[in-house]
Amino acid sequence: MNHAYGKSMLFLILMSTTLLVGIALAGEPGATTTGQVRDRWAQINYQVPKAQREPAFEELARQAGKIREAHPRDASALIWEGIVLSSLAGEKGGMGALGLVKRARADFEAAIKIAPDALDGAAYTSLGALYYQVPGWPLGFGDDDKARAMLRKGLAIDPDGIDANYFYADFLLDQKDWTGARAAFQKALAAPARPGREVADAGRRREAESKLKDIAGHLAN
Repeated sequence: MNHAYGKSMLFLILMSTTLLVGIALAGEPGATTTGQVRDRWAQINYQVPKAQREPAFEELARQAGKIREAHPRDASALIWEGIVLSSLAGEKGGMGALGLVKRARADFEAAIKIAPDALDGAAYTSLGALYYQVPGWPLGFGDDDKARAMLRKGLAIDPDGIDANYFYADFLLDQKDWTGARAAFQKALAAPARPGREVADAGRRREAESKLKDIAGHLAN
């Protein structure tokens, strides 16, 4: 066998394999920026069937974690990892979710220390949502007083925002303040559209409208 020919063939095989691996990796879906995490989160949360959400959020959490590790001082990266972890916890439920929400809380607290106004105060709003949704002691760290304080800080930064008003409304609903919740949900529905956030905005509005129907039933009784 001609050794020069054999080496050239081996080189071509190795090059072909490398190119195929590169093409395969390039074709794999994955988020490499916080904007991509944000958009994928909205797609999973509002468009993916319930049965498929947990594994989808698990994969997105891994991607968000890599972005946060690469940019540990980026408040946006911390906030979006926290949001994804919170959503994954919601899908898992039970005691298995507690570790996830603790990690999310740490992300939001770190983001607040770096840039409290980042993403229109989303760290405050998201942290407030955790405080009223997570069970209290001894199972979890839930605390309604802290929830109210954090949610109001989020509202102070983004008074007309859809998320800040939605989660404050949902907290009031949890407190059985039907009138206050109705007003806050209506304000969320009146929030200006966010360019590039059409999927998230539409999904949040559907949630607000559904909860307003529930409130109407309570107020009618």
